Amino acid sequence: MRRERFDKMNVVPFIDIVLVLLVIILATSTFVKNKTISVELPTASSKKSEEKKSIHIAIDKEGKYFYDKEAMDLETIKARLLKLDPKKDVIALHMDKASAFEYFVSIIDILKTKGFENISILTKQ
Repeated sequence: MRRERFDKMNVVPFIDIVLVLLVIILATSTFVKNKTISVELPTASSKKSEEKKSIHIAIDKEGKYFYDKEAMDLETIKARLLKLDPKKDVIALHMDKASAFEYFVSIIDILKTKGFENISILTKQ
């Protein structure tokens, strides 16, 4: 029985494995957004101003609700939130870390039913 010489190496399986690993890495990795370039925009006389209102809703550890630093109950806050435009207005939520999660869920539920898109939850770094 003769043995053949080992002159060539078949690299096709190796390429297949490398491509599968590359696909896995690209599918599971997160992409970092590059910093934006600072550009000073020109001004025009026909500029249409679109002001976004920033609404601050705070909940303390006892479960008291505050709408722009004014103490209110949940129904009053709901009535005020339903009057706002969900595409233009920005909602900022301030939560005490010791407050119950149900207070947070009640505010999010109101915002979700109205369809708010600009919601920020403020935290400490």
